[in-house]
Amino acid sequence: PMIDNKDSKKRYRADVLIEEYQEKYRVKNKKEIDKAKARFGDAFDEAQFVATNPNIARNNATIAEIDAKLKDGLESGQLDKVRDLIIELGIACPLSGTKNWTDVRQFNLMYSTQMSATDGESQIYLRPETAQGIFVNYLNVQKTGRMKIPFGIAQTGKAFRNEIVARQFIMRMKEFEQMEMQFFVRPGTEMEWYAYWKEHRLKWHKNLGTDAGKYRYHDHVKLAHYANAAVDIEYDFPFGFKEVEGIHSRTDFDLKQHEEFTGKKLQYFDNETNESYVPYVVETSIGLDRMFLVLMSNSLQEEDLGEGNSRTVLKLPAALAPYQCAILPLTKKDGLPEIAKKIMKDLSLEFNCFYEEKDAIGKRYRRQDAIGTPLCITVDHDSLTDNSVTLRFRDSMEQRRVTIAELEHIISQEVSMKTLLKGLL
Repeated sequence: PMIDNKDSKKRYRADVLIEEYQEKYRVKNKKEIDKAKARFGDAFDEAQFVATNPNIARNNATIAEIDAKLKDGLESGQLDKVRDLIIELGIACPLSGTKNWTDVRQFNLMYSTQMSATDGESQIYLRPETAQGIFVNYLNVQKTGRMKIPFGIAQTGKAFRNEIVARQFIMRMKEFEQMEMQFFVRPGTEMEWYAYWKEHRLKWHKNLGTDAGKYRYHDHVKLAHYANAAVDIEYDFPFGFKEVEGIHSRTDFDLKQHEEFTGKKLQYFDNETNESYVPYVVETSIGLDRMFLVLMSNSLQEEDLGEGNSRTVLKLPAALAPYQCAILPLTKKDGLPEIAKKIMKDLSLEFNCFYEEKDAIGKRYRRQDAIGTPLCITVDHDSLTDNSVTLRFRDSMEQRRVTIAELEHIISQEVSMKTLLKGLL
């Protein structure tokens, strides 16, 4: 549903305006908790505090009341109730500061175009999600892969949405990259698998090395027409909590729609139960661009090193860094570049490496910190005699002397995707 401000002429998602208003109460709750943590220290019991604090209880009651009114307006289709709620809450246009709103009306998020040379002959729509490509191919994948339920099909691809307001850098765009999985299950087990994927997807996000305390679940106020359960995983960006992934129990709606309009059976024969049925589907859907923004928001830091010194460091997970290591000869003479280039040649077969010999070694370290390179290999004059180098670690700035022969093994351990995701095993 959309609404316009008559003074600024700007258009907004009506439900988003209300959700952003609710966020103010969640911020108040967080401030109450942070204040109590600072006061009580290690003795602080957050669960008990949240359950007994009257301010938090009052804020949560307000959030729940707004949720109920918004849900009533959306599910009943009475959009005047949504506008009345915006007026009741005193929500003003972020641009003009006025409360001069139009009526709320529905808005088509799908882009339409023409497939033929003549207008009106064949109207088509750009896909708003990648899911439907999976559904039409589900039976083909199941049969050729001899898959047994439960199983999933995942893909990455572009999607397009006619966003009312494209904003917040790459947070909300009209063209974006999605990563989606449709997980096919036996009817009646979908809520069990929904709970499983809800837990495991949040665990996956936290294993990327981001701040675990910045994630939360947000249940949908209004369910989509195809879903019987839906939740978002939200991350606390610098501009507030926003969705990064959605988990939905889509029931058998999509497959049955394809059956109805194609006339083709999409049933699965289950050898264990000796019956045929249309599977139910649990979906996980991530905005890839938003995941990039999560990593950048979490990783880009300005560190105070004391004595008036600081450094900009991009603390990306080592497995996701653009370069896994940088090879840096201490000087541009005395045979050091030759050794460094030989190391570069050998390691480049396995890793993305960066070679640099210009400027003082300290400046080069800082440049590598700023682009997220987890390891720096410094070739110095001792390397000429003992075949060893200095290995510097980005996050701790620790320096360790190792032999050239050890480098490949050490780097492999540090930047392995297995190391990053071992918490999921």
